[in-house]
Amino acid sequence: MQKLNPDIFKDQARMMVKENILPFWQNMIDTEYGGFYGEADFSGKINKKADKGGVLNSRVLWTFSAAYRLFKDEAYKVCADHAFDFLKKAFFDYEHGGVYWLVDHKGNPLQTRKQFYNIAFAVYALSEYYFAFDSETSRGVSQALETAFKLFEVLETHGRDQLGGGYIEARVRDWKDIDDFRLSGKDLNSPKSMNTNLHVLEAYTTLTRAAFDAKKHQKSDNADDKAYPRAVKAALADLLRITLDKIVSGDHHFKLFFDMDWNSLSNDISYGHDIEGSWLMYEAAIAAGDENLINETKHTALSIAEVIHKKALDYREGKLENGGFISGVNEEGKILTKKEWWPQAEAVAGFYSAYELSGVQKYFDAAAGIWEYINKYFKDGARGEWHNELFADNTQDIKMPKAGFWKCPYHNARACFELIKRIN
Repeated sequence: MQKLNPDIFKDQARMMVKENILPFWQNMIDTEYGGFYGEADFSGKINKKADKGGVLNSRVLWTFSAAYRLFKDEAYKVCADHAFDFLKKAFFDYEHGGVYWLVDHKGNPLQTRKQFYNIAFAVYALSEYYFAFDSETSRGVSQALETAFKLFEVLETHGRDQLGGGYIEARVRDWKDIDDFRLSGKDLNSPKSMNTNLHVLEAYTTLTRAAFDAKKHQKSDNADDKAYPRAVKAALADLLRITLDKIVSGDHHFKLFFDMDWNSLSNDISYGHDIEGSWLMYEAAIAAGDENLINETKHTALSIAEVIHKKALDYREGKLENGGFISGVNEEGKILTKKEWWPQAEAVAGFYSAYELSGVQKYFDAAAGIWEYINKYFKDGARGEWHNELFADNTQDIKMPKAGFWKCPYHNARACFELIKRIN
């Protein structure tokens, strides 16, 4: 495989996100009922009556906010504002607090359960929206950050396990206990998961940065807001400690499902979450600002990257570009033969982060090899975006949607953003 020049890598990432990913989602705007359409099939045909998920809406809001922050294109601001308006209109629960899980295509609540994973993505998106537009316009921005703080309070009050640490999965609308914790049919019905705690960590990383930015510039006159930087930073550091001690296993994988006492309930391994978590943990440590925690997290992140480099690169006839990144293995240790779009994106970002932290060339080569695999097999050059899943022979699963509740622009756009920002 010919080595990819870093400058070319960066240019390709810019082209990917600006010409392939973002235009597809700009076309998903629902101008009649608000927000973005909830589904498009394999060919990109939009289902205008599909239900709309809170996770998808927040991920779209984050993506276009981050895109504007990087490129300063007014078209991205239009999309971010559109997603922000729909989040306020359709997903915020103004009676009990928090964010609804699902609404219909018109924006009427369908599932009002409170998944803390969903609330975390709203915090993540609102914090990025604050960064993107605070200096540009007063429209709704102070409200965005203050709402993020309110959702932080929701997470701390109703989601945090005050005894065992970390965050539980869900409650019913008015915060009473719930019987079914699951995010999806693929998950165990467990009270705690890696997935929820990882994305609370991700959200608190950006919220910590936003809170200190607001304090530095005195952008809030609310006395309560001035206490949030310390509170969010402390919660971030606590959760990172839980992640290192309870979620990362001794063999450098992320355990997936837990009881309330952090006993692992599954032997499945998600290589995609491993590599994603490795670089998100390090970003969290930087935001937390503790040198000892930074050094420990760096060591852990690189240990994970080393293990994943050995296990998850699917070489075919000695060529990485034919194989890509393996999603994971099941309880019996059997490799999952289908490849999903999002682990490919996270592997690019994660391996590039490992390359930055270590200077070890094989991590750059892994990121570049998976990137070429994405361009060859996952990228839909004709209709935009990436295919959802591939079979073992790298043919597309045409039954999988191009956009949907879980198929979004956040993982792949973010990988592009990270490459653009990091390669210089």
